[in-house]
Amino acid sequence: MADRSSSSNNPATGLSGWLRRMLGGRNGESLRETVGELLDDYEEGGETLSDAERSMLVNLLEFGELRVDDVMVPRADVVAVDEQTPLAEVVELVRKVGHSRLPVYRETLDDPIGMIHVRDLLDHWGTEPPGPPLATLARRVLFVPPSMPVVDLLIKMRTARLHMALVVDEYGGIDGLATIEDLVEPIVGEIWDEHDTDDAQLLIERPGGLIEAQARASVEELEQMTGCDLLPDDREEDVDTVGGLVYAMLGRIPARGEVIAHESGLEFEVVDADPRRIKRLRVRRATSRA
Repeated sequence: MADRSSSSNNPATGLSGWLRRMLGGRNGESLRETVGELLDDYEEGGETLSDAERSMLVNLLEFGELRVDDVMVPRADVVAVDEQTPLAEVVELVRKVGHSRLPVYRETLDDPIGMIHVRDLLDHWGTEPPGPPLATLARRVLFVPPSMPVVDLLIKMRTARLHMALVVDEYGGIDGLATIEDLVEPIVGEIWDEHDTDDAQLLIERPGGLIEAQARASVEELEQMTGCDLLPDDREEDVDTVGGLVYAMLGRIPARGEVIAHESGLEFEVVDADPRRIKRLRVRRATSRA
């Protein structure tokens, strides 16, 4: 049998190699056909797939069906800056939201001129206020339709060496934005960095009996926090996370803003979700809803 450790550590082989070969494209083949052939090649070489690799393959097959509007950040959640914003204010905004790139616009988001990278801000940190105009620092971004297949945008980003795309509707307005992280997460799962909520903050109690919950928070910990029995005995081994609990209650991914009532008297309000997964929720007793 082939040496799995050497295969997985070699960037030209293993699943990462498959993705690179797939993104290189095989003319006339669908993504599903390409992945199927790569799987056959891999297994013929005597390799076996780990559970994580199999999960990534399933996600990869579904990835081929996704459109940009399935994964984009909607306009309402886009953090952007006007070109007239002083440099110090932009730096403070970057520190607050934790993004390394921000779109730059002229008067309205529907007139974007590019995006600013945190490295550009650092290059001019300490200069006399108000600093150079953002328009002189703005970098190019891609403009794509919401109907573009995600795999096509990923290839386009790789070719152009750009990590942000603004999604433009049929009237020329901005629908949202997509970063390379948004595109890759459907394959490898949610990417957490130093700005994301850490494990100690998956469940946060707020005044008025409100609990802010990350979808990956433990159901058991939420039960301890609320004193409620949230899982029937026959589901205890199937559901571990709060997001998984809500999915099990509905049998589908809920929409942002949807409120799901639990028989225990708790309500789960979906704060953030996309077509593939639940991200954040608010949990409260039904009687405590404002």
